[in-house]
Amino acid sequence: MSDQDRRVRRTRRSLHEALIAMILERGYEYVTVQDILDQADVGRSTFYAHFRDKEALLLSSFDDLRADLQRDIDAMTPAEAPASPGQPSTVLFAHAYRHRSIYRALCGKQGGNLVYRHLHSAISAMLREHLEPHLVAAGSHLPVDLVSEFHASALLGMLTWWVDHDFPYGPKEMARTYGALAVPGILAALNGSSGNPRPGGSFGG
Repeated sequence: MSDQDRRVRRTRRSLHEALIAMILERGYEYVTVQDILDQADVGRSTFYAHFRDKEALLLSSFDDLRADLQRDIDAMTPAEAPASPGQPSTVLFAHAYRHRSIYRALCGKQGGNLVYRHLHSAISAMLREHLEPHLVAAGSHLPVDLVSEFHASALLGMLTWWVDHDFPYGPKEMARTYGALAVPGILAALNGSSGNPRPGGSFGG
């Protein structure tokens, strides 16, 4: 890696860390680009050489977080790789616990609606990728987008509660609780669906 590449990585890392620190201090909606520059000790021209605005920096932070989470999922050994469709929750809660300050900023009260929407989108995409093969293998006619959206909302609701209450339970206990609540519904969707959803009605035939 060249010296220039190292400088770029250091600068981007400093900006990401500054954004997280300022979100925790002020809340995302009240953070300005100047706040980030002051925190990171970076010049304005340097910032705009890397990011269009603070939302672009936020999205880059999500990309980094998602890539790190995906590495954790991919690192599962075949023996651990689950038959259970609820397994991503185990990885997510463990990941959140290891990166508590980041999740406090991105998932906690200080994050705001924009941050919440991006996090919801990231979790929904992760669940969609995991659940789609299960739904296809089971011959389910439930739309995978709706299934993943439903369970992303449940998982993110639990994650947000956990963060806002300062992680009162361990990640394994949170994953077990989510599994107890959510996995029976996922399995029912896999095993009991033979029809299409009807507006105003229930899933299935």
